[in-house]
Amino acid sequence: MASYKNAQIIRWAVIITSFIIVALILWNTYDFFQKFKNEERAKMEILAGAFERFSTYDLNADFSLEDKIIGKNNNIPMIITNEKDSITLWANLDSLKTIKTNYLKQQLAIMKSQNNPLIVSHKRGNTKQFIYYRDSDLLTKLKYYPVALILILILFASVIYLFFKSNKVADQNKLWTGMARETAHQIGTPLSSLLGWIEILRLENTDENTVQEIENDVNRLNIIAERFSKIGSIPVLKKHNIVEATSNSFDYLKSRSSKQVIFNFKTVKPEIFIQINLQLFSWVIENLVKNAIDSMEGKGEIYLSITEDDKNVLITITDTGKGIPKNLQHKIFSPGFTTKKRGWGLGLSLAKRIIENYHNGKISVLKSEIGKGTTFAIQLKK
Repeated sequence: MASYKNAQIIRWAVIITSFIIVALILWNTYDFFQKFKNEERAKMEILAGAFERFSTYDLNADFSLEDKIIGKNNNIPMIITNEKDSITLWANLDSLKTIKTNYLKQQLAIMKSQNNPLIVSHKRGNTKQFIYYRDSDLLTKLKYYPVALILILILFASVIYLFFKSNKVADQNKLWTGMARETAHQIGTPLSSLLGWIEILRLENTDENTVQEIENDVNRLNIIAERFSKIGSIPVLKKHNIVEATSNSFDYLKSRSSKQVIFNFKTVKPEIFIQINLQLFSWVIENLVKNAIDSMEGKGEIYLSITEDDKNVLITITDTGKGIPKNLQHKIFSPGFTTKKRGWGLGLSLAKRIIENYHNGKISVLKSEIGKGTTFAIQLKK
């Protein structure tokens, strides 16, 4: 408990520290942006002063400094207009694009939206010019730097999150695998003892039907133990008659279910051989049939059909139960999801893993209507 609390404290400390770092970076970037913008404004004010000095028309004056100031502006785009808002001069804009009719007007609109104009007063003629300018390319890049930085931080955070999540899932899988194998190992000892007791019952002339039923259930427990022992390992696929395998699982549940549940089994032919793992495949059929029985609350009809074409075998299991809402149909195969009051929500997720990962097939909800029932479909390649 203490270690969990410490982990929570560390997690929140890392999150808060990350937010503080991001906030400081954003603030410093904003502060630097404003200072850089003010410096550009100061440069343009000096430039405006140089243009105003040129307007004196004093032929004896030395304009070398003003000429140098104007020539040094090679990174801040600007447009000069007269009092009638007509463009008289422009600088640091794309020379190829200026050929287009509306390019300069569009740039002028951007400049007006970004900065207040600088006024150049001409002493002779009592006229004025207006210098409009927009942020330099460097300042524009700096403006979007925080966005890029945040995106990079989100990317790294996502990678770290996925890394830890995958490690957590891997640890959980190892835990479940270990528990399943240990369960199979623990079940093995009483199973061996039960087989011995069955032989004793036979020697004491106990009713054979009773002994046979007990033996069937013991064999069933043995199959369940074998299934658990194979969790976490790659199953071996062998050629089996899928009709017989499906029928055996179907009939087993039929003999142990309520008489109010009517079981219907239909197949196009008695033998269809494909590569499957018998124990795991029968587990899938049992899970789907049990879910069908639960959805009907012990009363209704189950239809199991096996058909085939040149490439695939299709198994459909239909019940007359309460159905699955559309908003839940994509969730039912997720581990831990269940609509039952009791249950771990692992049956359908295991079925999906067995069919899709181990048998390279597909399992899905073919159709479902509230109050009418559900049809599950399993498709396996021949």
